[in-house]
Amino acid sequence: MPPASALNLSRGWPAFDLFPIQLLQNAAVSVLSNPVIAEPGLGYGPDEGHFELRKNIADWLGGKYSLPRTVGAERICISGGASQNLACVLQVFTDPRHTRYVWMVEPIYHLVFGIFQDAGFYDRLRAVPEDEDGIDVDSLERALQQSTIDHPPVAAPDRPYRKTYTHIIYCVPAFSNPSGTTMPLSRREALVRLARKYDALIVSDDVYDFLNWGPPDATGSEITRLPRIVDVDRDLDGGPADLFGNCVSNGSFSKIVAPGCRVGWAEGTPEFIRDLSAAGSSHSGGAPSQLMSTFINDMLENGSLDRHIYETLLPAYSRRAHALTAAIRQHLLPLGVTFASDSETYTVLGGYFIWLKLPTSLDANETTEIALKEQNLVVAQGELFAVPENNLPGNELKHRLRLCFAWEKEEKFDEAVERLSHVIRTALGCT
Repeated sequence: MPPASALNLSRGWPAFDLFPIQLLQNAAVSVLSNPVIAEPGLGYGPDEGHFELRKNIADWLGGKYSLPRTVGAERICISGGASQNLACVLQVFTDPRHTRYVWMVEPIYHLVFGIFQDAGFYDRLRAVPEDEDGIDVDSLERALQQSTIDHPPVAAPDRPYRKTYTHIIYCVPAFSNPSGTTMPLSRREALVRLARKYDALIVSDDVYDFLNWGPPDATGSEITRLPRIVDVDRDLDGGPADLFGNCVSNGSFSKIVAPGCRVGWAEGTPEFIRDLSAAGSSHSGGAPSQLMSTFINDMLENGSLDRHIYETLLPAYSRRAHALTAAIRQHLLPLGVTFASDSETYTVLGGYFIWLKLPTSLDANETTEIALKEQNLVVAQGELFAVPENNLPGNELKHRLRLCFAWEKEEKFDEAVERLSHVIRTALGCT
């Protein structure tokens, strides 16, 4: 019989016990008690979203990333979360008659596939290899060159009110799901130059950037963050190749407040943001998450959001990451399981996930099925993160597992990993 209590190391959700319920309640009371804020907050709102939130996000990002130039509200529009924003980006800036392919690293966040397929790219998702620095730009360029030969560019549709990109590149530059890889600055710069060369839009999911408990910077007062790809596109080689640029940053409060808030933001050039915010669904239905935007804005203005990140989320997630890593070292490494990088020095500095490699004699699909059936343990198998119909040969995903440390409490990790070790021991014939 499997253990009575289910344990889930697959679910990539923020933990319920870390939600800032009291802060949200305070913000709701503050907003709804002030007619000057509540009345427009309960209305449709402008296409671009609640202006005060846009302005405060711009200021907040400028400080967090230590940007050399200020970010203006004109570079920000509010979204209903990262996934909803991606769908709007595809509606506005792509057309399957002209846009050739969607390129993404493999392995990649698996639930994104349906968003691209719904936008008309069902058979045009293309996998690119990942190395220790993220997406392999040289491999991507070779593939882009070949795609131009195989499918000569088709003239963009006559949409004078919109720019239509020839390619889409999707990535999670910091603490990528599932591998945890973070692109260094040199790789981000190379990717921007490549996007400019091939008229590609980089959709950069920057959703894990603030879940970063890495070393402090030289002042010791702030966590070091790399410039986002949208920051690189803003300044590299004199700036964007045209008014629309080649990157949109997809931000979200789902991981740092709560996903049910359904509030995110996009950042790009003012022209890009102008057109994105004018998407038909926003123009008709009003700003996404208009009322909740006023609550989030209240938390930004009074500093409670930053306190929540630094005093609650970062300590909790860093403890959970340490606890899960320690359990893996104790129970799995002796069985031949390895981390994505060197097992002796491996450290988790942010995000949600740990990417593991099983001994080559074991199949991840079988391992996860047995873990669920016999140990009441849910883990994610590597092939879940393969690009549909285009997965790369030799990527060893059938030997990979993704474990998430965000959902379960740290005191559960030792038991969960011990259950997984029992499955692996049995499969290996260990006594």
